[in-house]
Amino acid sequence: MSRRPTRPFAPFRFTLAFGCALALATAACGPPTIKPTSSADPQAPCVGGSMSWSIEVLDRRAEREASDKVVALVKDSVTGSFPGCKWSAPGAPETPSILIEINRFSAPFQDGTWNGAADFSVLVRNASGQTLSEFEAEDDVERPNYMGSNNEKEALQEVFAEALRKTLAGLRAVPPS
Repeated sequence: MSRRPTRPFAPFRFTLAFGCALALATAACGPPTIKPTSSADPQAPCVGGSMSWSIEVLDRRAEREASDKVVALVKDSVTGSFPGCKWSAPGAPETPSILIEINRFSAPFQDGTWNGAADFSVLVRNASGQTLSEFEAEDDVERPNYMGSNNEKEALQEVFAEALRKTLAGLRAVPPS
């Protein structure tokens, strides 16, 4: 009579495997990842003729889902678009500053469409704190729910690209201080 080997940890392995699968599934949820984009202009290597700037990006959205990612997306896209600038942390003494507030950045699904919206407020100050420029950069898009497409990501990418284009145009128009 052969004895069947016992598996004392079999229930534990199933529970562990199920737990890992559940963790992976929930980690994939959340807003889609959008990569920073830069648009360097050889005619304007830096903002307002100054080579050193501090930049601060604040998330002022009502629902701040993935706030760190969104802030990094905006900051990396702006700094990458001005390769001639030396960037420092906010509050650096004797340094002009750029403040970008993210007021909206979302693409909720409503009535069969993805309603993407981006709204940035931009404030540019010289080293003594005087305002050089202040403007809004915003865009809205309605995207149908196409099959086989990440519609939320596409809507967010579209509104982000347009809001970034407007932000960069505003920064390139900053007068020398």
